[in-house]
Amino acid sequence: MTASSATATVLQAPVGLKARTGGPQDDGPKVLEHLLGWTLVVLLAMLVTQAGLI
Repeated sequence: MTASSATATVLQAPVGLKARTGGPQDDGPKVLEHLLGWTLVVLLAMLVTQAGLI
């Protein structure tokens, strides 16, 4: 076993106590996320077309 793998084995957190990194969660309001995402896409498309960038 190398030193880095031994350190990784020793420093592993118990199950359920892992730190969150701010990424998407598995349990959440999926419908709300999709609705807000598509709203953002539509608003961005309207802004780009109104500004004459396309």
